[in-house]
Amino acid sequence: MNKLQAMEVFVQVVDAGGFTRAADAMQLPKATVSTLIQALEGALAVKLLHRTTRHVSVTADGAAYYERCLRILSDVREAEESLSRTRLSPSGRLRVDAPTGLASDVIVPALPQFFEQYPDIQLELGCSDRPVDLIEEGVDCAVRGGALGDSSLIARRVGILHFVTCASPAYLERYGRPAHPNELMRHRCVNYFSARTGKIFDWDFTRDGERVQVALPGHIALNDSNAYIAAGIAGLGIVQMANFMMEPMLKDGRFELLLEDWISDPLPIHVVYPQNRHLSAKVRVFVEWVAELFSNHPGMRLPKMPARATPLEVAL
Repeated sequence: MNKLQAMEVFVQVVDAGGFTRAADAMQLPKATVSTLIQALEGALAVKLLHRTTRHVSVTADGAAYYERCLRILSDVREAEESLSRTRLSPSGRLRVDAPTGLASDVIVPALPQFFEQYPDIQLELGCSDRPVDLIEEGVDCAVRGGALGDSSLIARRVGILHFVTCASPAYLERYGRPAHPNELMRHRCVNYFSARTGKIFDWDFTRDGERVQVALPGHIALNDSNAYIAAGIAGLGIVQMANFMMEPMLKDGRFELLLEDWISDPLPIHVVYPQNRHLSAKVRVFVEWVAELFSNHPGMRLPKMPARATPLEVAL
């Protein structure tokens, strides 16, 4: 038995909550995963996992061994990287998840520069507005917008989203232009709902100390940013979206800016990754690259302050 491989498999089974997901994440046959765990339990003469037909959970001895395995595997990887070219030229598969708009409008167009710097990384970029479970789905890190509530993650704030309120010329010709946020109640608005909770997000506005927050009635709600913008272009209603996505369409006339003297609350952008993992070189360079990319984007720059990874912050 390869003890280090068995330890890696055991850690993956605990993180994934099952043999099948662990086998998929490590690209191993399920039988190999099961055999390695049995051999490890035999060598240690303890039961590490409780198994049922539908669920796998860790025993008390298994939990203590899991923490030791994390430290040992982290030390091994760090020693290997310090003696190899990996620190200078990271390699291997990197799984990242990012919101649709940020991925398509900002990250993907800049990837040629990333691959010039790191040609040996094979990037798998998941693009959706659905928040993923990094551990269960085997994702190395994720770019997320908004306040975060998962305390098991480490978050680095890398940017900030500003929002604008817009409508298509066809909509404005038919329904007119609101002069105050309260007038939105008499308009058609396109709502956005959380892919995780189903909650429809309120709209908020601030001007000269006056704050307005409204839950708008609407005949359509969406949970994908591209579909949301398409609804606005089709004249289905007024939309509120990140300005970096709307700017090109404001310039070419597909949208017109509304309520220009009102400011909507900005949202932070974070890169998040599990805190119980050694931060590999490939994840580290991607996080640094994204932070630099967003810092050079006029619509997402952070205020000047030291940037560092901290335990997960519920931002703003």
